[in-house]
Amino acid sequence: MRLRFFKKNLLILMGVSLIIATVMIITRVLISDEVTGVVAQENMLSDDMAKFQYGSVPELMKSVYNANYHQYVQNADKYPGEPKLVLVIQVHNRPDYLKILIKSLENAAEVHNFLLIFSHDYFSEENNDIVQGITFCKVLQIYFPYSTQLYPSEFPGQDPRDCPRDISKDDALKTGCLNAEHPDSYGHYREASITQTKHHWWWKLHFLWERVQALHGYSGFAVFLEEDNYILPDIYHLYKEMVGYRKSSCPDCDMLALGNHNGLAEFDKLSNKVQTAGWMSTKHNIGMGISREVYYKLMGCNDDFCTYDDYNWDWTLQHLSGTCISKPLKVLVAQGSRVLHTGNCGLHQNKEACRPELALQKAQESLKLAKVSLFPQSVALTNAESMEHKAHMKNGGWGDIRDHVLCNNYAKRL
Repeated sequence: MRLRFFKKNLLILMGVSLIIATVMIITRVLISDEVTGVVAQENMLSDDMAKFQYGSVPELMKSVYNANYHQYVQNADKYPGEPKLVLVIQVHNRPDYLKILIKSLENAAEVHNFLLIFSHDYFSEENNDIVQGITFCKVLQIYFPYSTQLYPSEFPGQDPRDCPRDISKDDALKTGCLNAEHPDSYGHYREASITQTKHHWWWKLHFLWERVQALHGYSGFAVFLEEDNYILPDIYHLYKEMVGYRKSSCPDCDMLALGNHNGLAEFDKLSNKVQTAGWMSTKHNIGMGISREVYYKLMGCNDDFCTYDDYNWDWTLQHLSGTCISKPLKVLVAQGSRVLHTGNCGLHQNKEACRPELALQKAQESLKLAKVSLFPQSVALTNAESMEHKAHMKNGGWGDIRDHVLCNNYAKRL
């Protein structure tokens, strides 16, 4: 009887062991499949980026929407963890200047902690290849889906039925052109190439804080740059010092300005100096740091931004500061600029005058002189300007109601 009992227990034990072994094998297979699936998905996303289609407008549009949906972060496996600094670069079609910016970024201290977000409104293999060549930090590319390149003969591009820029309103009404009822404050009709930059900037601000998955949980500032900027090596060091100063001594500072338009004149004296001021377009639109909190503040002025008759996003922002935003935006400004402007052929200049090689040479020579004054131990406040609304004469170029509606709808269409 004891023998039968022993045999019975042995069979039960063997059965349980077999079940456990089977479960372990299945689990290993499932885990292996899951890991393989993750790797395959990452490879698929990488392949999707490599297959960005430029052959036709429909193919290009599909590629743009796929890229914005998948949000493939290149080098994420090489540089895991949350970014310490996010730089957002608005890119049009100046690849030589873009190369200069990227080279300066590569030389930045602790760049492996950065996340670079390139926001494009012109789509080309050249620009894409330049950005995909970055290996020194994490990179995300996003694409403005209402680019004139995607709508070459209809709004928001230039519709052939649109009114000519300089036609009078009376003549426009007689001809029946599409936007005859909506010239700007100076009697001019819209030019798609002029309106695009403001559209792109506002869309980018929405998309960045609402849809970029890599920024979920990020509590720092996003520093806004353009393709014709040049970065000094200690930009992250100064950023940390300014954030620390704001926390301890200027909690009501809304924004940061890591750059200015004074170049590196007297940099040895100004390297560690900061000041506070009311935000001004002509002074604080370079290397501008915006937090999620300020983004929400700006979103409360969505309609004001989108209907104000000025095609410049920065002049529009200055208008909001002290009007829709009742208390003017206060900015903490680096007096020793860490962002240089290299572009000598912007929106209103002839592209034949572009000389990126000279711009690079000038930036490198300036940096060589400033090098000894980089990485200050701390920052010190030298001036606190009065906080008041700086009114200005609007520039027009933004009178078309179609622009107002599209701009207002970005938050709904994301």
